[in-house]
Amino acid sequence: MPDTNGRPGSAAQAAPGKGGAVTEARTDERRFRVYTFAVLTMGIAAAAAVSLWLDFEASDDLLWIGPILALAFLLAEQLGINVDVRSGISWTISFTEIPLVIGFFVAPFEVVLAAHLAAGIGTLLARKVAGRVLYNAGAFLLEITGAFAVAGLVKQASGAHDMTWIAALAGTLTAPLVSTLLALAAVRVLRRRMRVSTAIRLTGRILVVGFVNASVGLSGYLVISGTPKAWPLVLAVFLGLTALYWAYSDLLREQRDMEALSDVSLMVARSGQQAAARPAGRADELVGGVDVREWATIAERIKDQLAAGRVVLRLRLEPKDTMRMVVAGDELPPVDPAADDPLLRLPGAHVRHFRITEANPDVRSALLDRGAQEALVVPLRSANQLLGVVEAHDRLSRWRGFGKYDVQLLGTMASHLATSLDNRRLLATLRHDAYHDPLTGLLNRPGFRQVAKEPLREQVNAVVLRVDLDVFSTVSDALGYVWADRMVIAAGRRIRDALGPDVPLARLEGASFAALLVGCPPERAQAAAELLRAELVAPYPVDRLSVEANAMIGYATSSADDEGDQVDIDGLLQRADVAVRATKGGEEVKGYMASMGHIFMRRFQMVTQFRQSLEEGQLSVHYQPKITLPNRQIQGVEALVRWVHPEFGRLGPDEFVPAIEAAGLIGVLTSFVLEESLKRVRKWLDEGLRISAAVNLSVRNLADEDFPTKVARELDRFGIPPELLTFELTESGVMSDPQKALPILRELHSLGIVLAVDDFGTGYSSLAYLRQLPVDQVKIDKSFVLGMGTDLGDLAVVRSIVELGHSLGLTVVAEGVEEDVARDQLEAMGCDVAQGYLISRPLPEDRLEAWLQARTARSPGRHSETVLTLLT
Repeated sequence: MPDTNGRPGSAAQAAPGKGGAVTEARTDERRFRVYTFAVLTMGIAAAAAVSLWLDFEASDDLLWIGPILALAFLLAEQLGINVDVRSGISWTISFTEIPLVIGFFVAPFEVVLAAHLAAGIGTLLARKVAGRVLYNAGAFLLEITGAFAVAGLVKQASGAHDMTWIAALAGTLTAPLVSTLLALAAVRVLRRRMRVSTAIRLTGRILVVGFVNASVGLSGYLVISGTPKAWPLVLAVFLGLTALYWAYSDLLREQRDMEALSDVSLMVARSGQQAAARPAGRADELVGGVDVREWATIAERIKDQLAAGRVVLRLRLEPKDTMRMVVAGDELPPVDPAADDPLLRLPGAHVRHFRITEANPDVRSALLDRGAQEALVVPLRSANQLLGVVEAHDRLSRWRGFGKYDVQLLGTMASHLATSLDNRRLLATLRHDAYHDPLTGLLNRPGFRQVAKEPLREQVNAVVLRVDLDVFSTVSDALGYVWADRMVIAAGRRIRDALGPDVPLARLEGASFAALLVGCPPERAQAAAELLRAELVAPYPVDRLSVEANAMIGYATSSADDEGDQVDIDGLLQRADVAVRATKGGEEVKGYMASMGHIFMRRFQMVTQFRQSLEEGQLSVHYQPKITLPNRQIQGVEALVRWVHPEFGRLGPDEFVPAIEAAGLIGVLTSFVLEESLKRVRKWLDEGLRISAAVNLSVRNLADEDFPTKVARELDRFGIPPELLTFELTESGVMSDPQKALPILRELHSLGIVLAVDDFGTGYSSLAYLRQLPVDQVKIDKSFVLGMGTDLGDLAVVRSIVELGHSLGLTVVAEGVEEDVARDQLEAMGCDVAQGYLISRPLPEDRLEAWLQARTARSPGRHSETVLTLLT
């Protein structure tokens, strides 16, 4: 029979779930109280009317029939089989129709009603479901009243004096039908979602089960009343029916568990996709973490499926994080779990079932703190790391408590949650790495853009500071990049201490930083920048030396637009960059002014004067030698372009190559370097030397379909074997458009040209793409090689790249070799080729020839060529 909030019956249970908003929950509760009063009032009125209508025939037998009926109803309640729970609606098969149909023949209306009320309300109170007693009392009254009213009408219609089996059967079917209609009405009152088709299907199941139960009870009564000795046969039929119901319940339970598991899996997957797709707008969102709102629906679904009074999710992504708590169902008592709470430090990742009557003192105390009589607890782990704990407290819908199916289902759900948390942790790590500088831990340029967007929308007065330290390259050249990096870290700490922990701060590149001051008026920007510079120019202790760094700061205010338009973060960064480039001599702090546009004019001049400078010989190619390990023979050189401008002076490649590339002239520059390099290789061949030349390629070269043809033509022109030409390309250059780049690379490789991946380890480093690339060499980025002597992590990275390259059949080249220790370590690892200042700086052609004469010894090779070996 159907009822509400936990009383078993062969119909639906409707219980108010805890909504997302407290006001909605309170409104639902008020609506249900009104509904309860209406049901109870109708039940009392209907019972009184039926009692007046039907005659009461008193007899001494009622003194023992009444208690036996009550006991029969109570036993039927306890044998209930819960076969379906979904979204707060449960369906329980019980056998209350059997004592009810018998009651039509052995007792009057009042006795059956009293027996049913006593059994039903007693069961609710025993299960501590006191919140819906009045509603259920009204439902009991209407069930029995409706049953006897229909039975009485059928008996009168048939003209019989005594109760007939047709009347008893019709009356018995009325009871579950009434209870079902009341439960469906409760679903509407509580604003639960339930499709009409679901309600019809549920009602049909209830009537079928009620008909079977009533038929069994009626048949058994008629058989025993006619043949008392046949009671064993009736008992066997009843036990067989119970077994069939039990098997049916297991099938439905498995189906329901699969649906619930699918629902939770979809919720977890959808939540992860939304978290991955959501753009970060604040500093805390760039790191990631547990968002309680995302997990509340999942906790509610688990609670409904387990029919638990409460489900508690305790979640975190990192061991140092505080566990965030999500509660679905009854509120937890306001007691914080102790550090040694036994339920939060369980080993393994399997489900434990605790009952307060069987638990040890520590677990019993933990359950009492939670206000729970029993609990299912399962840790969520990734390897040996505890990511969270799932707790389900107090099964409501069955008096036997949680069973083995609940344990299995919760264990499977927990594995999905643990996987999701592990993926979320990976997402948080990737998000952090995407928006933070790996050296200093500060924001990087994309992260700074994300964090600055929201404050700039909300604040009119904002200032972007651009900080440059001018000794980074000097320290790198003198002491290596390791000490330069340590200086950058120290500078970042000084800026953070000076500006405070809440100011968005980023390391853009090298020793360049940017900070956003929100709510800073333009007139205070100069003073703030000067105070910051005073902190930064203090000497830095570097390798037992005291290095004085000159800091240059440029700033731009959000109100600096002459046209009055609001400037976005990219515009402010650009203007601050222009300002910092305009600092000279004693003007180490400058604010952006419109007249500073001459810097952009300079870039424009470089682009427009490039071809003329090329024709006039202002551009030249320098060569940096590379040696093989361990025999230290000259294997080749890397060609590096240099520009001495008559107005701007010596220009570094980092200054003019991006401008040339952006202007679409990189093909001309590559052709120039290629031609000069092939000329140099041809001269060496004429001298009997087989020294290769490596030329850097741009991403725009890889987009030129005619590039392989041009290269083949140049090789034929100078008569150079293709294996003496190497093209170096960065991972990011290839991965920016692999569909276009890969065909070009395959065509170049088919010509016999050697292809090398430059700066390996700093770009995509995708093994899947590396296997697809037709490359012959990998060049370990110098940042790892420079740090090998002091950083075990860099040493491990270099060793891994060497092993990876060799496993793929590639030659491994290490650039940035500046110390004997680094060369010896690389040689011990099996690295093939070394390049760096320890061997030689990049040299112009004439100085390279002098270097080869002074630093190498000539000896005959295996194929009649001359071999140059570096002198030690």
